[in-house]
Amino acid sequence: MQAYCFDDFGIEHLKLKGVETPRPGPGQVVVDVRALSLNYRDLLVVQGQYNPRLKRPATPISDGAGVVSAVGPDVTRVRVGDRVVSHFVADWLDGPFHERYVTTTLGTPGAGLAAEQALLPAEAVLPIPAGYDFAQAATLPIAALTAWSALITVGAVQPGQTVLTLGTGGVAIFTVQLARALGARVIITSSRNDKLERARPLGADHTINYRETPEWDQAVRELTGGAGVDLTVETVGPGTLDRSMKATRAGGRIALLGALTGRQGPVTTGLILMKRLRIEGIMVDSRAAFEQMNRFLATHHIEPVIDRRFAFAQLPEAFRCLAAGEHFGKIVVTVAA
Repeated sequence: MQAYCFDDFGIEHLKLKGVETPRPGPGQVVVDVRALSLNYRDLLVVQGQYNPRLKRPATPISDGAGVVSAVGPDVTRVRVGDRVVSHFVADWLDGPFHERYVTTTLGTPGAGLAAEQALLPAEAVLPIPAGYDFAQAATLPIAALTAWSALITVGAVQPGQTVLTLGTGGVAIFTVQLARALGARVIITSSRNDKLERARPLGADHTINYRETPEWDQAVRELTGGAGVDLTVETVGPGTLDRSMKATRAGGRIALLGALTGRQGPVTTGLILMKRLRIEGIMVDSRAAFEQMNRFLATHHIEPVIDRRFAFAQLPEAFRCLAAGEHFGKIVVTVAA
């Protein structure tokens, strides 16, 4: 079978190679991959910014969907022929997060799905939601579940509350769709008016172009009667965190998950103290939360927004599209029909 590997960091080093066909051991399954979706984490992995000490050669991509083609001994929760989607934090099944779970994430250090077949822990797959095709299902493991974790696990969003999200990538667009279904009012920012217009029918009540309005935190406060939003889904990172804190009401919450502006930077801690803000980091969520979200998606008929589709042979091109930041929603790669 064929899989993408990189021996050195950089998109230019991502090559499609013939590799040995996987065979499942105890507690493992083989999935014939049908579709992948790209996340910013995948780009950081390939570029060497996520883990510069990553052992190579490595196969990237954490999110995918396909069909179970083989199961190992003692595997009973899935069967050959099941249509499944991957679960990013393989060992986090339910309950609170533990630090050791980081070592079980797919797409390094765990198995990467940029392959015709992927050898995965049986616990790291779950059924595709009813009515979803493989491409739609592949968008869910990180982007949708991160948005769900921000809104439900961290934000406990209630009808009538106000949510702010930044940008128009996969997490932000899922945040808009899910928040609308939860009955919340949604504010979204972007540098492009055409993207903001596309966000409106998905559930955005108010849009702000942050290039036209650099002090967008003040605009958010004006839209909320001076108070600020109940929850900010912070998808960018330290470069925008201070403004996100200013845009959030006293006693409000910030779900922190982005690294577009790096993973460290100056933060005005006085804002956290004086406004009694609750800032919580998001490491996606558990498989139990994934299952809960899938039921919600099916009930509310939420369709993932796929902006661009690429063939498997075009994976490097798909990464360049992601790096350029021109997409709206998700980028999907089709592995097989």
